[in-house]
Amino acid sequence: MLFYVYENFIYTKIVYLIMSTVISVRVRKELKEKAEELGINIREVVEKALEEAIREKEKEEIKETARKIKELMKDISEDEWITSIREDRYER
Repeated sequence: MLFYVYENFIYTKIVYLIMSTVISVRVRKELKEKAEELGINIREVVEKALEEAIREKEKEEIKETARKIKELMKDISEDEWITSIREDRYER
């Protein structure tokens, strides 16, 4: 049992090392000191902020793509859509 836990621990550490990278960022000294004083996990905060920034950027890209598609499709009538969809269904 102890060997299994130890083996799992090593595996987890190896996976973590392979799937992570180091980011170096410069922040005000007092900001870092205050975060450490309050017991804030800086890595976790940075990771969450980066994930949120990525989500927001992806949303913006999706909205922009949808806007472009809408612009391209503005001249297509509802009847043309229906006809096109029916033709696709019959081809399958």
